[in-house]
Amino acid sequence: MTNSANLRVGIVGVGRIGRMHADIVARHVPGIELTTVYDADTTRARLVAADLHVDAASSAAELVASDRVDAIGICSSTSTHLELIELAVLHGKAVLCEKPLSSSLDGVEHAVDLVEKAGIPFMTGFNRRFDPGHQAVREAVADGSIGEVHLTRITSRDPELPTPEYLQGSGGLFMDMAIHDFDMARYVAGPVVAVYAQGGVLIDPAIGEAGDIDTAVTVLTHENGSVTVIDNSRLATYGYDQRVEAFGSLGMASSGNRRLHYAEVTDGAGSRRQPLMHFFIDRYAEAYQREWVAFERFVRDGGPSPVSVRDGRAPLVIAAAAAESLRQRVPVEVPRGLG
Repeated sequence: MTNSANLRVGIVGVGRIGRMHADIVARHVPGIELTTVYDADTTRARLVAADLHVDAASSAAELVASDRVDAIGICSSTSTHLELIELAVLHGKAVLCEKPLSSSLDGVEHAVDLVEKAGIPFMTGFNRRFDPGHQAVREAVADGSIGEVHLTRITSRDPELPTPEYLQGSGGLFMDMAIHDFDMARYVAGPVVAVYAQGGVLIDPAIGEAGDIDTAVTVLTHENGSVTVIDNSRLATYGYDQRVEAFGSLGMASSGNRRLHYAEVTDGAGSRRQPLMHFFIDRYAEAYQREWVAFERFVRDGGPSPVSVRDGRAPLVIAAAAAESLRQRVPVEVPRGLG
């Protein structure tokens, strides 16, 4: 790829989230060209390829090896991520990989080792870092606007319960859902050294029967001594609830929910506002687009990854510590350098 050429991207996995990524790459990011897609569901891949006027590869290996692909978007199931990272390393392709990098700590350690030894451009897909509001909270901490950070609060509540099929392969609430919040806590307040989690099944007994929980509060202690409190729920009947707040010695910064629009109607019955955006693809549409813009600049210009492979590892380590804390009902330390 020359400095003037578009970054040619292939997307592996075009289910719900992969299809969204493919559409963003194909239509909304200058400097990037979608050339190829692949999905284990070949009919789905052909339909997406036809709609976006790109090629449909016959296998993931064919897509990664293609001389028409400079970078890979890994949007397939978690169980395939490590194999695809290995293929990208083999062919020297840049990677943007959806979270988590692997479903196991051993797997993510292997991914870190592969990527760092090969030196390929690699970015973990923690898209919430690119939400303008969340970024502003982080910048207020980083530039000292609110002084020394003391307390961070993160709320993350889904508008609908996951399906039983999804639960079977999700890895649990901490791994599947709260992993974004663990990354956001690190992004705002820095590395984590201890975790204390409480939770239970308060919404749907079927979630408990699947070995998971649907409600949790997690307290993180950071290297700088500050504390983050995260609350998660699998079901908020009023919409997709996403809030981040940092409180410091000189003030506070917060990022709130997004609504369908911000008109407010007031009459004799009171005031009415639009509901919250329904789910992550709507709420974080801008963040996903800005994530790809950052990826293109990173691949073209070099320098540190906006979200490195080690940034991809840390939330998984924290999630494992949270699960252990829940089991043992005690705080769990996180080794320095891993959280």
